[in-house]
Amino acid sequence: MNSEPNHNSPLTLSVTAEDAGERLDVFLAAHIEGWSRARLHRLIEAADVLVNGSVSKPSHKLRPNDHIEIDLTPTPSTSFAPEDIPVYVVYEDDDLVVVNKPAGMVVHPAAGVDSGTLANALAFHFQRLSSTGGAARPGIVHRLDKGTSGLLVVAKTEAAHEHLADQFRDREVFKSYVALVHGQVEKEGGEIDQPIARDPRNRTRMAVVRGGRPSLSIYKIRRRFERFTLLDVELRTGRTHQIRVHLAWLKYPVVGDEVYGAGRDKTVINPVIRSRIAKLGRQFLHAEQLGFSHPRTERKMAFTSPLPKELQALVDEI
Repeated sequence: MNSEPNHNSPLTLSVTAEDAGERLDVFLAAHIEGWSRARLHRLIEAADVLVNGSVSKPSHKLRPNDHIEIDLTPTPSTSFAPEDIPVYVVYEDDDLVVVNKPAGMVVHPAAGVDSGTLANALAFHFQRLSSTGGAARPGIVHRLDKGTSGLLVVAKTEAAHEHLADQFRDREVFKSYVALVHGQVEKEGGEIDQPIARDPRNRTRMAVVRGGRPSLSIYKIRRRFERFTLLDVELRTGRTHQIRVHLAWLKYPVVGDEVYGAGRDKTVINPVIRSRIAKLGRQFLHAEQLGFSHPRTERKMAFTSPLPKELQALVDEI
């Protein structure tokens, strides 16, 4: 059945057995009313279409149960241009770069964000990057929220991009985050196996929703405090805002999360800590560990990024 685009939130589609083997652009043209195949082709090349959370080519052959998310929001009107913005390189070779993204930086241009992104910075500092994601997403294989800091892998070649995207799609990439949450988590560790989808009451948010996409987060306690808990959270799936949604569903929202925190930051009793949280300007969520197979050599690679100074200072204060 064809879908009517909603410009206020991404459109999501699931691939049935009948559509398996179809090209991505052909599938979208058949399922989205009012959009030509050529227009959708450009949307795919601009990385505004994700298949199982990863960018793909228009010729990508779909498989049963593939999940497709299409951002039909108008893209920025200005031309993409390299910008001399610092890039914090953790590792680099001929095939890829691993960078440490600071909080407050958007990964790539989108509606309302024309410049100052990681993509603008990458285009300035590296002569060659994969063009698979389109001109405004050079080398971008995966993303982090604006308010989340930490590790990202960037592809230099198309072959590396495709190989890395396959690893993300097949859940072969190790991703572990550090999160400070409100409250004392009772169990030493556990799984949060709850489906996530757009919040039916607020389409700008995600939520645990029956019938949503399967989502699995695994957590363990790193350190306990009187009114907070420091967690290690491993992502087994890569849904939008997954950690923030899952922890809020458990009633332990991430500190500094204005979207899913339900005002918990303002209830902190200690005025010094409450003030420090208010000045963070971000959620306490950091992509600390990233592991994958090298796209050319198949060698296992693992990287670690220490907590940013502002997050470590909050822990020390607590």
